Amino acid sequence: MEMSNDKVSAYKNEILNLKQSMPDMAEAYHQFTGVCFQDGELDARTKQLIALGIGLFANNELCTFYHMEEARAKGASDAQIMEAVAVASAASAGHALSQGLTRVQHNLH
Repeated sequence: MEMSNDKVSAYKNEILNLKQSMPDMAEAYHQFTGVCFQDGELDARTKQLIALGIGLFANNELCTFYHMEEARAKGASDAQIMEAVAVASAASAGHALSQGLTRVQHNLH
């Protein structure tokens, strides 16, 4: 967990640097993500679990760590986090299969 904390801390420090070099862009991004991740039709915990799955699918280590921590902070249990991991795995496998069938198998005939 220490490595994940270090990486998330480094990211947050770089966000502070971005605010100095590109304050308008940094603020716009902060506003956008803040609105996206607040409670709405989906609660904030569910949104963080979705983001965790996307981070895994995208193979983005930092986003995976960040959204895992945020999901925990929003009350997600270890079991809920691992269920999100399983769903991301299933969606990833489905993605590979659907592309394999429609791009590869279809063109073999």
